[in-house]
Amino acid sequence: MTTSDPSPTPPADPHPTPADPVPSPDGPVPSPAGPFPTPADPADPAARSLDQRLDAIARHPFRAKFHLRGRDRVTAELRGPATLRWHARDLVARRLAPAAPYKDGKQTPYRGHPVFVAQHATATCCRGCLRKWHGIPQGRQLSRAELAYVVDVICRWIEREVAGG
Repeated sequence: MTTSDPSPTPPADPHPTPADPVPSPDGPVPSPAGPFPTPADPADPAARSLDQRLDAIARHPFRAKFHLRGRDRVTAELRGPATLRWHARDLVARRLAPAAPYKDGKQTPYRGHPVFVAQHATATCCRGCLRKWHGIPQGRQLSRAELAYVVDVICRWIEREVAGG
C-alpha cells in the first residue's frame, strides 16, 4: 500500500505564457518542410503559422519593445537574408543548441547583431524562453528540425522588420 504525499503548489510564474497553444514537448515542433526553408510567401501555410506565432509573441509587452534600429537595421539591410540566415544558424548552433548552453539565460546580447535583437523579440534567446514560448524542452540538444525552426523564426522576424521599414 502506497501513500501519496501531497506536494505544495508551485508559485505562480512571473512571466506570462503565450496566448496561442504551444506544441507538446512529446510531439514534434512544427517547422516548415525542408532543411532551410524561407517561408516568405504569405499564401504558404507554414509562413502563416510562423506569422501568427510571431504576432502572438509580439503582444507580450517585453517582446514588443524590440525593433531593428540604427546599426543593427543597416546590417540587416546590407547583409541580406541569405547571410543573416547563415549567421542565425551559426549563432543558434553555438549558443542555444547544446543541452546545457554556457551562461544559459544570459548568453544573448541585446544588440550588436540583428540576430541578437531578433532572438529577444521572438523568445528564442535562451532555452527557458524556447521551452515557454515554443514548446522546445530544455536539457537536451536541439534536433535538426528544432534548429531549423528557430532559425526560421528569427529570419522571418528580421524579414518583417526590414520590410516594415
